[in-house]
Amino acid sequence: MKKIKFLLLMAMVMTMSLTMSADDDDRVITFDQLPQTAQAFHKAHFATKAPLLVTADWDDYTIRYESGEKVEFDRSGNWKDIECYNGKVPAAAVPTQISTYVTNTFPGKSIIKIERHRSVYEVKLNNGMEIEFNRNFQVIDTDYDD
Repeated sequence: MKKIKFLLLMAMVMTMSLTMSADDDDRVITFDQLPQTAQAFHKAHFATKAPLLVTADWDDYTIRYESGEKVEFDRSGNWKDIECYNGKVPAAAVPTQISTYVTNTFPGKSIIKIERHRSVYEVKLNNGMEIEFNRNFQVIDTDYDD
């Protein structure tokens, strides 16, 4: 059983690697080749998870985990997208103002995705709600994912 699981995992990694490199010019790198900021983020928020695949392209880095999580970083190693569709984004990775708003407004719901752009944070909850915050953490838009 372990052998089959390992072979399936290796097939998945190879398929992901070939697909991603063909589509996005991503190249597989080692964890140690990530910027120090990205390595520190992983150690602070995903230390219990081993990276399945680490890639780089001309403008960002990505860590994919076996359990489905994905974190994208900019060239400096600052996170720009965290996806945890099989769980929730680590609370310590979310700005306090956003966590407080979600906890107070949507009790019992979890953040499963957060994206950071220059002046906007986009958050997706496990109930399908999508919320946009400006750089001052004020809600500027809400929508349900259909």
